[in-house]
Amino acid sequence: MGDNKQKSVGSSDKVNNNAQGGDTKASKKEDIKKTGAKQQQRQKLSVFVEESQGVKLLQSMKAITIQGFARSAGVKISIANSFIRSAESKGIVRNVGGYSGHRVYELIR
Repeated sequence: MGDNKQKSVGSSDKVNNNAQGGDTKASKKEDIKKTGAKQQQRQKLSVFVEESQGVKLLQSMKAITIQGFARSAGVKISIANSFIRSAESKGIVRNVGGYSGHRVYELIR
């Protein structure tokens, strides 16, 4: 009466693999080797914001936040964060508010 239930995909693969005499450990090792080769082919990209372009973007912004700068510059937040920190150390911007990781900066003229 309750025997008509379909088996899950994983258990049916095990049944098919064992019936064919396949070795599951060998196939897993091949999969790992394939994905490992793909990961090694990745290139490390380094993106920087030039100071002149960054200052132009900062001048056009009312409230300078890391997230807003990253969006307008088209870079990742980590890169925007490093640019704004370096601009703060150079005296281009200063922290005027915010909390935690959401700081608000002001352009010093």
